[in-house]
Amino acid sequence: MGRPQAEIIAAIATPPGRGGIGVIRISGNNLQQLTQTLLGKQPKPRYASLSQFLDADGQVIDQGIALYFPAPNSYTGEDVLELQGHGGPAIMNLLLDQCIASGARLAQPGEFTLRAYLNNKLDLVQAESVADIIEASTTQAARCAIRSLQGHFSTTIDELVSALTTLRILIEATLDFPEEEIDNLQTLQIKDKLNDIQQHLEQVLTSAQQGKLLQEGIKVVLVGQPNVGKSSLLNQLAEDDVAIVTEIPGTTRDTIQQAIKIEGIPLHIIDTAGLRETEDIVEQKGIARTHAAIENADIIIWLIDCSQHISDTKPESLLNLLADKPLLTIVNKIDLCDEAPRIEEINNNFVIYLSAKTGAGITLLRKKLLDMAGWQSNNAGEGLFMARQRHLAALTAAKNHLECAQTYTQNEYQLELLAEELRLSQDALSAITGRFTADDLLGEIFSHFCIGK
Repeated sequence: MGRPQAEIIAAIATPPGRGGIGVIRISGNNLQQLTQTLLGKQPKPRYASLSQFLDADGQVIDQGIALYFPAPNSYTGEDVLELQGHGGPAIMNLLLDQCIASGARLAQPGEFTLRAYLNNKLDLVQAESVADIIEASTTQAARCAIRSLQGHFSTTIDELVSALTTLRILIEATLDFPEEEIDNLQTLQIKDKLNDIQQHLEQVLTSAQQGKLLQEGIKVVLVGQPNVGKSSLLNQLAEDDVAIVTEIPGTTRDTIQQAIKIEGIPLHIIDTAGLRETEDIVEQKGIARTHAAIENADIIIWLIDCSQHISDTKPESLLNLLADKPLLTIVNKIDLCDEAPRIEEINNNFVIYLSAKTGAGITLLRKKLLDMAGWQSNNAGEGLFMARQRHLAALTAAKNHLECAQTYTQNEYQLELLAEELRLSQDALSAITGRFTADDLLGEIFSHFCIGK
């Protein structure tokens, strides 16, 4: 998606389906003619007025509230007209068709917010937070997204960029005027200033990682042989009977996914078909889907029952898939073996003893899952930034460049390399807010927005 032109765009801004109210949003330069056609009048700016919405022949399509926001004091920075009518699909589509017939075109996904970004109404982080607010699945995630929309994340990034700029000025002055009596690196405290920036960046990266957890959560896959209690464990974690449980091995033949929340963190728990040799074609397909779920998982829970040995239960075919994944072993059915719920560390892997039937040890499992995901419970969502993968990648790149820069602070013969690493770090941070962003990245970001946003 390229940069938008000056043409007028229109879209239904409310969700599909029937509702008490439906909203059509229109944005562009010089909306007076289109407004006159649709309303038969020019509404008072920033004033809610009861209006009739007209077709090309002056016949009434609907009646509702018209709101007009002249540029530049609008969401997009252009003239914006919002029509709030009745939320029936037929009425909404009829009114949208009339907007298009009057000179507008259908907006692309995210185009209103893209125009707000290009007209400097929002920076890129704030623009992305609009979608994050809509998609937030927990209260904590919504609060983090609101903070990003209000500019807290952007302000923090700007502070880092400003500190880097100041440091670069000191170093490049030394490069540009070597014959002048400019203090050496030690006197300028370059290394100390760089350490301060690195510590600040580490704090921001940690907060961003926590925010990403709040927004996206983690995928946890339950894996094991048939009849070890995977479905029972899913039901226990979900606190509902979402999976069929029987004593017959092979009951689960397909993956079952259930979303739960632990301390506000979304966990996508996936129950899989039991792993065993089988001639059943349907069960074989279920096992193949189990392998696919493992490849996409963030955490693997390997289930056995208390009668099995921990070291002898993993099929050879799965060892390679499990090798690169965080693994948590669950010894289930301790109620049948007179075992107490507990957590142990065996060969650098954690093992939790529990009963999916009685719920004993489930609290240990919930806490361990959060620990493995990297969640810091004391944050409780406060002070976190709603971050996306591109933000984390940019912060990590900036961190790596600063680490390289530290190696060049030992003597004054490497000033050019030091200055270059600082520049690269600053560019990485600037890409987060959009101060330095390629057009193709903008297209990728805004293409995932809702139409009407």
